[in-house]
Amino acid sequence: MFTRLPVIPQYFLPKQALTAFAGLVAGAQAGRVTTGLIRWFIGKYKVNMAEAANPDIHSYRTFNEFFTRALRSGARPIADADFVSPVDGAISQFGKIDEDQIFQAKGHNYLTTALVGGDIALAEQFRHGSFATLYLSPRDYHRVHMPCDGRLMRMIYVPGALFSVNPTTARGVPNLFARNERVVCVFEGAQGPFILVLVGATIVGSMQTVWHGVINPPRTGKIREWRYDKQHLVLKKGEEMGRFLLGSTVVMLFQKDVLSFNPVWQSADAIRLGEKMADRMDGTAG
Repeated sequence: MFTRLPVIPQYFLPKQALTAFAGLVAGAQAGRVTTGLIRWFIGKYKVNMAEAANPDIHSYRTFNEFFTRALRSGARPIADADFVSPVDGAISQFGKIDEDQIFQAKGHNYLTTALVGGDIALAEQFRHGSFATLYLSPRDYHRVHMPCDGRLMRMIYVPGALFSVNPTTARGVPNLFARNERVVCVFEGAQGPFILVLVGATIVGSMQTVWHGVINPPRTGKIREWRYDKQHLVLKKGEEMGRFLLGSTVVMLFQKDVLSFNPVWQSADAIRLGEKMADRMDGTAG
């Protein structure tokens, strides 16, 4: 009960309207106002602009351009590992999928089927598999990269709520990541199929991928799907695959007996793009 008290106000907030308004503000070219907003944000969240490819805050025409800024070359070396962290952020949870149940927080699990938008056959491929949930705070770099090589097969947009995805909300809102708006990206890799899910949140103006561009808006309230299995769209480990316009969470799914997580990983630890996440369980290179 006490874990739910801090999140009760979120049930009553006009989250869709707040998100639409945030999207308008973040996309506006407002000159000095935009620069002032960026300067305030950097100060509040202690953003390290020395890592940015372009550290000049006056050159960003919109807040979105700043928020999705590229990193300077060499800022995130890619580890010699089979699977690497796809983002800067913090480890929310990771481990084994129990049958078809993913651990969210103490007292909360959710179904793989719900996460992927109700596709039972897709979810079944990850029964007893592995998952990792990574949280991106406002201060983090907000582009998402590939944890390993993968050929894109499908993309599914699943409409949903827009609760915050911070740790407090994860402890207080049941089925959070299968409840919020999300984009499910299905890949085929050397180790079999794997999934990257971009989870939306309050004031996340949109999510986009490098092959499609902006996915939402529009927010039609209906599941939408794109198929890529007739194409040969391959992304390499460490390549950018998408980005959030204002921050959120990434959930990854892998099949049973595919990977062994980095033994130094602990829930709530900070991680950086390109760091070792896991190695293949069979001990061979990916």
